[in-house]
Amino acid sequence: MELLFFAYKDFTSEPDRLLEKYGFGRAHHRVLYFVGRNPAISVSELLKILGITKQSLSRVLSQLVREGLVRQRRGERDQRQRLLELTDKGASLERELFQSQRLRVAAAYHHAGAEAVEGFRQVLLNLMDPAARWRFEERSERT
Repeated sequence: MELLFFAYKDFTSEPDRLLEKYGFGRAHHRVLYFVGRNPAISVSELLKILGITKQSLSRVLSQLVREGLVRQRRGERDQRQRLLELTDKGASLERELFQSQRLRVAAAYHHAGAEAVEGFRQVLLNLMDPAARWRFEERSERT
């Protein structure tokens, strides 16, 4: 348990310092990440991924839109749908926020080796609730 605690603390420390400069928190971090990974994601799909209330997302999303980091547009088929994407400014911040984390993970994977990485992946999958695993199990079946 302590390993997870300290690994997470160090994994988030650099992005936290950068987020603080903008007056943002980890919720902003998560929204930037998932919108960046899923261009044109609907608000309802983002809510499912994050597992938060509309009110919580609205507060964070409004701030990101106001700061010019996220753009919203209506769905082409369903005008009620709101689709989200990062602006150039948002994509730049997303890269900056996640660069240290990507480097940290890449170095850890390199030092641990392929077998350990797969074992770690299995541990993480098994820490998740079964309902959340489908997204990752489906991805590994396609590759």
